[in-house]
Amino acid sequence: MKTQKAFTLLELLTVIAIIAILAAIIVPVYSRTKDSANRSSDIANMNALRSALQLYRVDQGGYPPQILGYATLYSSGPSIGQTIPATQLQSYLFPKRVQSIETLRPILNRAAPIALTTAVFPNQDPNAGAILDLNQDGAVTPADDVAGARQAYGPADGNVCFSPVLQAVAAAARCGSLTAAQFYSVSGYDVANTRIVGSSSFRTELRYARFWTNYAIGTGSDPSGVYGQGGSFDDPRQLGYNDPPEDTLITWNSYYRDFGSNGTLTPGRRDVALFIGGSARTFDSAALNSRSWRQPRGTR
Repeated sequence: MKTQKAFTLLELLTVIAIIAILAAIIVPVYSRTKDSANRSSDIANMNALRSALQLYRVDQGGYPPQILGYATLYSSGPSIGQTIPATQLQSYLFPKRVQSIETLRPILNRAAPIALTTAVFPNQDPNAGAILDLNQDGAVTPADDVAGARQAYGPADGNVCFSPVLQAVAAAARCGSLTAAQFYSVSGYDVANTRIVGSSSFRTELRYARFWTNYAIGTGSDPSGVYGQGGSFDDPRQLGYNDPPEDTLITWNSYYRDFGSNGTLTPGRRDVALFIGGSARTFDSAALNSRSWRQPRGTR
């Protein structure tokens, strides 16, 4: 009689268990490696974007109203009235200073070049408090906590529009009869589709704005001038001013945020922030979610 060799049930189960253990080790490592590679690529693109913005500023004397530009329609020809795809747009930075539209699209942004979206302002700083020495007395005190220097609008104020009077974005109530601004979804550093903390819903938020405070785009009065016209007590970290300081936030990448099962934001430096001074760097997601452009000086 011939004896046939075969695996026993115990041996098969052992092999299966080893494969399962190896998979449990390899899959998370692969995911982390891919995540790290994606973020590194986005950081490189954001640094290229910063260089392009600086070149634009040297040429034009200031930063552009938007990074890519508002939705533009064909004005003539067989496609009249239809949206010009972002890849064919002649905009502020693309294609003269940024040659590839992919530089303006974070890797996790899957939007098509023709996709359009409206947007709302990101969250306003709920903590308020003095951050800068706005009255220039040599110390940061409660006297520097000027309401006019805080973010003028938040998500509850409705869709963003472009106000020709302010030469800046504003909330729906401030824009009067103007319609909501249409952004190219592909430009993930102008606007970004992000999950609402504490919810399973998403919204598209503004990421790039030349002005964002009450003094710059709000309404009311101010000892140094008028709301909507800036002033000596305004936060200087706004791209619309002549010489914004190096810690002025240009835009941020929020596509890598981690959320718990109940919609809570997992703590960690998962966002990528781009400042005027220095290269793009990882930044605390909770800080950017709650304070937006109004980051305290020195925050990392």
